[in-house]
Amino acid sequence: MSLKVRKNRSPATPEACPLLECMAIIGGAWAPNIIWHLAGGPRRFSELRVDIPLVSPKVLTTRLREMEEDGVIERHVMPTSPPSVEYVLTDLGARLVPAIEAIAEVGEELKRRRPKDRKRATRRSAPKHFRGLRRQAAE
Repeated sequence: MSLKVRKNRSPATPEACPLLECMAIIGGAWAPNIIWHLAGGPRRFSELRVDIPLVSPKVLTTRLREMEEDGVIERHVMPTSPPSVEYVLTDLGARLVPAIEAIAEVGEELKRRRPKDRKRATRRSAPKHFRGLRRQAAE
């Protein structure tokens, strides 16, 4: 006997779902790490490379450009010789910080609840870009 499909009682999803818009930004590889480190203030490209050692320069450049296009970060070229570039969160980007902090808090709670024998397997299977963020949340 098959189960009867229940009617969905949640509100209808808007045509341009705001949740999907937000997740498209923070769900990208390395984006949460970049936002996390820029939350402390402006950072130069080389400083972000030190902050997030597992990301390649090419991928970091790509993510920074995408986030700049999305209005999450601003890129400032400093008038130095040689020129250097500094990145800073916009007001919109700063509004993502509490969401990322909340996700990190839930992650810590999940880690505490998980049996010890499962911690090792999860640590190995977590995507590389989240390992650094997890380490930062623990500090």
